Amino acid sequence: MIVKNIHTSTVQKVFRIILGLFMIMAAVGHMTFQRAEFQAQVPDWVPLSKDLVVILSGIVELVLGVSMVFLSKFKVWVGLALAIFYVLIFPGNIAQYVNEIDAFGLDTDKKRLIRLFFQPVLILWALWSSGALKALLNKKSS
Repeated sequence: MIVKNIHTSTVQKVFRIILGLFMIMAAVGHMTFQRAEFQAQVPDWVPLSKDLVVILSGIVELVLGVSMVFLSKFKVWVGLALAIFYVLIFPGNIAQYVNEIDAFGLDTDKKRLIRLFFQPVLILWALWSSGALKALLNKKSS
């Protein structure tokens, strides 16, 4: 996919930066004070230590967050990468729901279920705010 410079509005830029900052904060949590809660979300079938998965995903979040904030020239690619990341970590959210794991204040089935519906919102947020959604739609129509 060849991506030309996709114009995004000021609102999209602000939301892209907010999402990037959110990712940076999540990365800090992965590597410090929320580490145990993030470990609780790693599905048992993942063949790596839960701590390693949390640290590695925290590093990926940090890179993606910093990229969303500062790499505006590559914002479409970063938005696509972040959307893919959200898809890849979704099984952890499902595992938390299915296995009834309390973490991040999600201490009821209802709260854990509601959270599952926010993952598509994050995916769309990453795609829309970065201009990736527009790029994908333009590619489809050409």
